[in-house]
Amino acid sequence: MEYSRRHLLQTTGLAVATAGLAGCNGQSSDETTTATETDSETETAAETTTEDAESSVSVDAAVAVAAEWNAMRARLYDTVALAAAGRLGTAARVTGDVFARFERSSGEWGAHEQLEATNEQNYETFESHLGGAREAYAAGDAERGSDLAVQASDNLLAAQRGRVDADVVDALEVLLFGARARDAGLLAAAGEVDAAAELANAVYEDFEDAPAHSSLESASGELYETFEAAVEGAADAGDAETIAASARTAADATVDASYELAPETVAGAGHLALMQAVGFDAEVLAGLGGPGDEFAHAAALSLYRARAADVPRLVAAGEADFAATVASDVFAHFEGARAHEALEEADHDAYEGFEGGLESLTEAAESGDGAAAAEAVATVDENLLAGITALVGGEAATVLEAAFFRARLGDARELVAVGETDRAAAVGESLFARFEENEANLHESVEEESEELYHRFEEEHLAGLVEDAAAGNADAAAAHAEGAMDALFEFEAAVGATAEVSAAEAAFFGARGFDAAALAQVGASARAATVVQSTFAFFEAGAGGYHETLEEADHDLYESFEGALGSVRTAAEEGGDAYGAAKTYGQKAVDSMYAVVATAAADAGLGAAASERMTGVFQTFEEARVHEALEGADRDAYEGFEAALSDYVAALEDGSEVDAAAEAYATATARAQFAVVGEVGKAPEAGSAEESGSADAALSGGPNVVEGVPEDADHVVEMSAVAFEPAELTVSAGDTVAFEHAAGEAHSVTAYGDELPEGAAYWASGGFESQAAAETGWSEGKGAVQSGQSYVHTFETAGEHAYYCVPHEAAGMTGTIVVEE
Repeated sequence: MEYSRRHLLQTTGLAVATAGLAGCNGQSSDETTTATETDSETETAAETTTEDAESSVSVDAAVAVAAEWNAMRARLYDTVALAAAGRLGTAARVTGDVFARFERSSGEWGAHEQLEATNEQNYETFESHLGGAREAYAAGDAERGSDLAVQASDNLLAAQRGRVDADVVDALEVLLFGARARDAGLLAAAGEVDAAAELANAVYEDFEDAPAHSSLESASGELYETFEAAVEGAADAGDAETIAASARTAADATVDASYELAPETVAGAGHLALMQAVGFDAEVLAGLGGPGDEFAHAAALSLYRARAADVPRLVAAGEADFAATVASDVFAHFEGARAHEALEEADHDAYEGFEGGLESLTEAAESGDGAAAAEAVATVDENLLAGITALVGGEAATVLEAAFFRARLGDARELVAVGETDRAAAVGESLFARFEENEANLHESVEEESEELYHRFEEEHLAGLVEDAAAGNADAAAAHAEGAMDALFEFEAAVGATAEVSAAEAAFFGARGFDAAALAQVGASARAATVVQSTFAFFEAGAGGYHETLEEADHDLYESFEGALGSVRTAAEEGGDAYGAAKTYGQKAVDSMYAVVATAAADAGLGAAASERMTGVFQTFEEARVHEALEGADRDAYEGFEAALSDYVAALEDGSEVDAAAEAYATATARAQFAVVGEVGKAPEAGSAEESGSADAALSGGPNVVEGVPEDADHVVEMSAVAFEPAELTVSAGDTVAFEHAAGEAHSVTAYGDELPEGAAYWASGGFESQAAAETGWSEGKGAVQSGQSYVHTFETAGEHAYYCVPHEAAGMTGTIVVEE
């Protein structure tokens, strides 16, 4: 595949089709009839007009699919709202969830299959925009992420216009503005009142230029005025309660208008899709109370960064065995950590890179190879930073970066203390370079927060540390290291919420415990005790609210945390197992990360707010026109919807299994959408893409596509919904790799012909002899690897073999096999 096409998939959209069927509202009457006859005929004509309008609109399963696309569009606009409020990590997570649900929505009438069937180019561009939006949000680029999310929504709009009648599209467009208005209420409930008002203003401005403006106005002048007045009210309000009430009024107006624009069954399906969108909003809201578990996961990864950085220092000190133990213990801890699955889900490449780097780090330490250890640490750190960015992104990642810098400055301080000023200078130089590179946006954020703070940190203390440590001026270097740490703590406290500062400092505190153990290991027990003593004093002084927050969150943990820190000092002073004590203390520090963020979420009360939101949906449904329509259309779908809604409210109240309850509610709502249009038998089953295990008879594999995974395969690459896992694999010449279908739709394994090593034969599932032939073959249903199958290939030629999945390349499904001699 040529680069131009790959670039095209990332940058172009699809022109939106606008053709549709319009209803005929004409009528005739006999002007010579009597008054009684005229009245009678007028009534008959009015009835005929309604019937004609409804009969001109096709109502079938396609309407339910279009309504489902509307729920997806609403969620994409959720990400725009979240990004505008600075919640980039959540925006990335929501975008990823939209992608995952889309890939699972298989079956003939699933959102995935219908989008692909409506227009394949539009389908490919949608996946490209969706994947790009997630990447941009994760990288902290709110503007690009929002732009791509809107383009993905426009792809779905194009599909709606190409699949259902114009009146249906008009009704769904109006309802989408109702969903967007509700987003202002979402932000207001999360405490983002200013952002909520700004969002309401943006929705108003977008509405003025949108086709939905004329649609709503033509449907009802009164409803049009109600909507505009409500959105304006939200934009002008200065309190959360008024914004939420105004947003609800605006959304209600769009629901009423949809019944004026389209047949009742269509409006009912659209209203259910709006309820589905509000359900997903509630899930997001429940997770917005404080920084959330994602931040705690990211803080735990920050501690791993600090622990891994100790290994080269220990190797250089002649403690290779101890260094290897430290590296392997990080690996062992990660395998059982809460952050393990979170990192794997947030960024699988970073997860694989981190674990691979740890393996290399352990091997380097065991062999006493300092240079290799330093290289491995760089790999570990790069992937952990990528994982942190994927988990939280934005300002949250910057706060954690500041805490990590503080931990590394602590390392420099201890190197000065044991007389290794040259190595302390090297640590300072490395931090200086990373700061100048704006790693995790730390440089720009510090400078933006305070020019004085920026100059004090970089020019006075960080530069001073490098200069004085290189010159052997130990006292001055130590003072600069401490000054730089203090400056960064001041920055953390200025920009981070108390829960964020507390969790970030937990990583710093944990790192200081391991510093003390390392000092004890090299015979500097007195200094180790001093480190613990100063750390304890800082904690007692408040540590940016960490002390009080932890004590309130979990008093038993608070006491055991302090006790474990004291045990590190005792072990160092008495010649005991300081490292064992540091590991116990380190676990307490990690536990405290989750405790402080959980308390913040509970204090915010957003779980209760989310539950109230869904209780409101229940009340709305009981009084809505779609209630009777759904009950009359299919009793099972009706009861299933109410049961799932009730379970979801309960889950939000309890704060347990919220994600599963939200998914069950969304599935029940989608089924209800099919039911009200009379097509419940065509409703997709939940998780069918991953759980059915069925293969498409219209697709074939070809040579080397086999059932299962051969026992003699040397390596296995799993193909998930839109990723090869691992994305990069190193093998030896002659090794056999099995590419196993693990989830999602059928995949291909297709080498990039112009990126193969010199002398390598072309390879692809289907046994094609060129990339062009493989792409043509895929279009003909050949070269597919389906559920229960794998593609097997033996690599003989050394070099990098880049490859991709034809149907999912736009979503970023690419990989590399590195073949070594």
